Parts: sequence; C-alpha cells; structure tokens
Amino acid sequence: MYKKQNFIKKFGWPRIIIGLFLIGLFIISPFVGIRVDQSLNDVIGRFGMFSVLVLSMVPMIQSGCGLNFGLPVGVISGILGGVTSIEFGFTGFMGIFMAIVLGSLFAILFGGLYGILLNQIKGDEMLIATYVGYSFAALMSIMWVVLPYKNPVSVMSYGGSGLRQQIPVSDYWMNKTVFEDGTSKTVGILSEFLNIKINENLMIPTGMILFFALMAFIVWAFFKTKLGTSITAVGSNPEYAKSAGININKMRLISVIFSTVIAAIGIIVYQQSYGYIQLYTSPLAFTFQSVAAILIGGASLNKASIVNVIVGTILFQGILTMTPIVINGALNIDVSEVLRLIVTNGMILYALTRRND
Repeated sequence: MYKKQNFIKKFGWPRIIIGLFLIGLFIISPFVGIRVDQSLNDVIGRFGMFSVLVLSMVPMIQSGCGLNFGLPVGVISGILGGVTSIEFGFTGFMGIFMAIVLGSLFAILFGGLYGILLNQIKGDEMLIATYVGYSFAALMSIMWVVLPYKNPVSVMSYGGSGLRQQIPVSDYWMNKTVFEDGTSKTVGILSEFLNIKINENLMIPTGMILFFALMAFIVWAFFKTKLGTSITAVGSNPEYAKSAGININKMRLISVIFSTVIAAIGIIVYQQSYGYIQLYTSPLAFTFQSVAAILIGGASLNKASIVNVIVGTILFQGILTMTPIVINGALNIDVSEVLRLIVTNGMILYALTRRND
C-alpha cells in the first residue's frame, strides 16, 4: 500500500488519469475500425516531431524564468534558418545542418534580446513572454513580405516577392520513394534515417528519436556542468545563489538563449517531417502545445527534467492523435478541438496552482 501511495504521489494523478485514458483509447480503437499499428505510428511520429520543441522548455524553467510562452521567438529563428538554407540551395543532410546552424545564430541574437527583456521584469516573465511571442510573430509577418528572398520555391508566385504562407521542403529535406504501383511517398530524411519498418502501417522514425536523444543528452550534460548547476541554483533559490556570488541576470540570460536555440532546432526537425515551413502566424500554434506537454509530464514552474519531456510529449501527443479518430469512429462527432483545448489549457491552469511545487 505504501509503495502504491508513493507511486501515485510521485507520478501524480493527472498523469495517471491521462495515461489510463490513452491506454483506453488504444484498447477501444479496434472496435471502432481503427488499426492500432497505424495509431501507434502516428503517436510515435508526432513524438519525434514535437519532442525537441518541448525540450526547449527545460532551460528557462530550471533558471526560474518560468514556462517559455515566448517560444515563437525560437521557432521564428529556426524558420529564418530554414528559409535561408533553402535560399542558398542546400539539400539533404547538409540542408538541415545549415538550417540548424543559421537558425541557431538567429536564435542567439533574438534570444539574447529576449533574455535582456525578461531580466527587466522578474516575476512577470510568463505574462510578458506571451506578449513577446505574439508581437514578434506580428513583426515577422511584415518582414516575411519585405525580406529579399528570391528562390521560386519560397516566394509568392503572383508577385515574385514576399514569402509564401507554406514553403515546401520536399525537394530539399525529404526523400521521394516511388512504389511499383506508380504511387509515391516523400519522407523527411531525418525521419527516414535508420528507420525501422515493422509493417506497412508502422514505422519507427529512428533518426528523429536518435536526434532527440542527442539533444536531451546535451541538455542533461549541460546541467551537470558548473554553469548548469549555477543556473539551477538561480531557479531554485535566487537569494542563496546571490549570496554565493552567482550573477543571476547572466545565468537567466544564458538559459533564455539556450532555450531559444533548442526551439529553433526543434522547429527544423518538425518541418522536415511535416514537409513544409509554415510562416506568418503559424509559429504561435506551437507554444501552448509545448507548454502543456511538459506540464503533463510533471514539470512545475521552477523544475523540469528530461523524463518530464518524454512522458509529457507521449501523453499529450497521444491524446491529440487518438481522441479525434476514436471518438469520430465511435460517435461520428468531431470533438477533437474541444478536447484539445480542455487538455491544453486545463494542464496549464493546473500547473499554475502549483507554483511552489
């Protein structure tokens, strides 16, 4: 009984309930005509697409800056890197590598400005970060029209200037496979790298999972260093950190830049799998999904771990993937958007009531 109570306390009722609900959806799915292997394929694929974006939440949480509602700053940095890589004609793994390098450089610049701003408004970071994300997305919606990109794939066809709402990456970051029956399929080169095909409906995107493992190891190793320990101390007890001679503003600034760089890399991983670079207001769509995922995983406002990222991403993306297809198959009623809003905003609200956990 003690072990059971200890497990419940450690794992938390919200995650237990959501986990049981997700398992229930998988059990029900065959009875409403939905293949379990296809559903697993979708959940695993979405984990690979979103995991690095969720990972970007960890540095800012650890430094006490709270949940990164300014995630669009990093996402837009990655988009800039991707568009610029395509503009120069880089393809294959070199194209993704150059997108990551360029996106990281933009993220260091924008993340530095973002971090300086957050240092001026300690205590209200999440509120101001939300405004920063929306404002930066609005500013860049203007810049996408005036920036001097010329690649025909990227620019609007009718004007020859200004970037499209969606820029396809199929000729740059994806491989095309033609089957015997004449049909074809394009898959992101990172998703296809070392992939494991279980059957026609289930494929493990080993490349994306290994890339997430690499990024997770980098974050874990960073927080084992003296610098990472100082950042954690600032987030856990600012007064103690200050008395120990730690420069609080500097540590917070580094964490914001680090978080922004990871977000820039994360959106590139997402784009090569999705097949398009989405511009204008699209970066705003990733914020609440990433915030809710890490909260579902068990993170609080000043403490997060790699385990929180993994558990949260699986649970959240699993719910978003399975709920609409199972309920639609059973009731022919589309409640996916309603459930998405309940889960996303409900978990954020729940976490905000646990400020000192």
